[in-house]
Amino acid sequence: MTAAAPHKTPNTSKAGTPEESAGTGYRPEVQGLRALAVLMVVTYHVWLGRVSGGVDIFLLISAFLLTLSFMRKVESGKPLRLISHWLHLFKRLLPAAVVVILGVLVGTWAILPQSRWPDVLEQAWASLLYRQNWLLADSAVDYYAQDHSGASPLQHFWSLSIQGQVFILWPLVFAGAALLRKAVRRWTSISYRQLATLAFGAIFVASFIYSVDRTATNQAYAYFDTRARLWEFALGSLLALALPYLKPGKILRVVLGWAGVAAMISCGLLLTVDRSFPGFVALWPTLAAAAIIVAGQSGSRFGADRLLTWKPLVALGDNSYALYLWHWPLLVLALAGAGIAAPSLGQGLGIVAISVVLAVLTTRYVEKPLREWHWPQRGVWRTAVVIVACGAVLAGPVAVWQSQISAEEAAAAAQPRDLTPGAAALTPENAGKPTPDAKIIPAPAAMKNEWADIDGLCTEGNVPNDPLLSGCLQNSKPETVTKRIVVLGDSHAQQYMAALGPIAKRHGWEVVTLLRGNCRFGAETAERDGECNAFNKASADYVLRHKPDAVFTVASLTHKEAPFETEVPGYLDGIRPFTDAGMDVVGIRDNPRFDVNMPECVQTKGAGAPECNPPLNESLAESSPLDQYRGKVAGLHLMDLSDFICAGGSCPAVVGNVYVYKDDNHLTKTYVQSMIPMFEKRLLAATGWT
Repeated sequence: MTAAAPHKTPNTSKAGTPEESAGTGYRPEVQGLRALAVLMVVTYHVWLGRVSGGVDIFLLISAFLLTLSFMRKVESGKPLRLISHWLHLFKRLLPAAVVVILGVLVGTWAILPQSRWPDVLEQAWASLLYRQNWLLADSAVDYYAQDHSGASPLQHFWSLSIQGQVFILWPLVFAGAALLRKAVRRWTSISYRQLATLAFGAIFVASFIYSVDRTATNQAYAYFDTRARLWEFALGSLLALALPYLKPGKILRVVLGWAGVAAMISCGLLLTVDRSFPGFVALWPTLAAAAIIVAGQSGSRFGADRLLTWKPLVALGDNSYALYLWHWPLLVLALAGAGIAAPSLGQGLGIVAISVVLAVLTTRYVEKPLREWHWPQRGVWRTAVVIVACGAVLAGPVAVWQSQISAEEAAAAAQPRDLTPGAAALTPENAGKPTPDAKIIPAPAAMKNEWADIDGLCTEGNVPNDPLLSGCLQNSKPETVTKRIVVLGDSHAQQYMAALGPIAKRHGWEVVTLLRGNCRFGAETAERDGECNAFNKASADYVLRHKPDAVFTVASLTHKEAPFETEVPGYLDGIRPFTDAGMDVVGIRDNPRFDVNMPECVQTKGAGAPECNPPLNESLAESSPLDQYRGKVAGLHLMDLSDFICAGGSCPAVVGNVYVYKDDNHLTKTYVQSMIPMFEKRLLAATGWT
């Protein structure tokens, strides 16, 4: 989503048609439109768990108002003074944002588990520096998750970041058009407005084409990509440039206004906004907003402007920026604190009410006083001082907190190994021994680095021909290769590379991995989606073509609900061609999946809490699915390490002062590394390798 544009329409008594309003800057219906858009954003977020399209309307409005402002300057002969403009703009934007981010940091410390602190702090920097959208694009955040309690409370700053970037870029376009107009006025009578129209028209076309293509090929990234959003800003600028020439009659104004309102409100209900934007589908809300703006003040008592100029709605529009800032973190923190995925009607109303109160207070006691403060207006350097001071107020606490987290992470990692035995605590020789008093590792700040390491992309003769396997990875090739192994499957196969990788290097084995998230290896079945089946077929073809000595797989499939563990669909049919070709196949038993994030459970409830130690019979099958495979395929070697994951009738989140899981179903790299001796012993025993 996004915040309202920072350009507030002047409070004057003059009203009139759109073209008249464009000249005076008074647009009461735009304030109402802004309020309606933020209400859509808040309502859809809080109760519907959907994206409304309100963001796209905000983007258009911000560019529309910015363009009106610059056109008035140019056509009245006033200098643009870009530095002064930028400083003044960010002096208005930053204070409220800093106050909200500081509030989020307090809420994060009080409510969120420690493993989420580093990400929030990283996003605090990104939000302050207006690059949050790129951070989210690179990390492929699922912004549309129904369970907002697991989302970042600063996630919504992505749209503010895009706006901030455009607020820097757009004045350069205006200045460039002005310079070009001076350069060519000897040879052509083209006006500044026409040049600006050509410039923004070119931006619109280029960005729109890019947006449609990027949305079709990588929608999750395109959603946060500034380049895929520029056309929405350009449309707002083109609307502002064309507005003086658009003079619809009264009846048409009424029709345009209500048609725009209806299209705007229905957008999020009728379209899958979160999965199809910002491609051509985003024309729906942006053209709806454009229709409302063109309709302007209809002069009819039946016009939509009667609703949009309603004083309470206009007043809400005055607070829309702060309301947008507050509503999302309050929602996320409230859900996380209550331990629920979605609010009830009453809870949602409470969140909205508190958001409105905080928005009004922020506008009245932060935004307005700083906007009206005369001292910064007496010099550019004074405005810069205010901006730097605002940044420092936030940067100081963030930097100190990050330093403290780093120190705690280093202290945990520096503990003697015998204090953090991990899986070794479950070996027979350690049975009954008390767990040493020590910090649990890895430290919460290090949890995001707990994926198993794989050295790099496949090289030399291991590079696949099929583009589906372009993510092929391998360990560093030993000087003397004694065995070649291919790992197939999903992230549950990848996690065991933390043990298989070091063992392979010690024995001179070359290991290649062909992995796809949520795609357990097996023959083609209806239980898998088409993309997974295609990936598995390509992986099988690769194995049969390269003929490694062995294939490593995960041979069972766990579930969060009963039945908690089953056979992998199509598993035996999938591996039989490998064994028929003389290859060994290793099938390891899967680890449990849970309804809760296990490290977060420990951080909020304690390692001994029942929720963090689910019963074994609600985590794995009482009779291992691997038993169903025995004797059916010669060359299939089965491994079961569940006794080093679950013990004493439960599957704990912490064993031997080591987090077993990094989330609700993936083993930590640190814990798997603590299993290396047991893993190696059972691998060699199962396969007979020497």
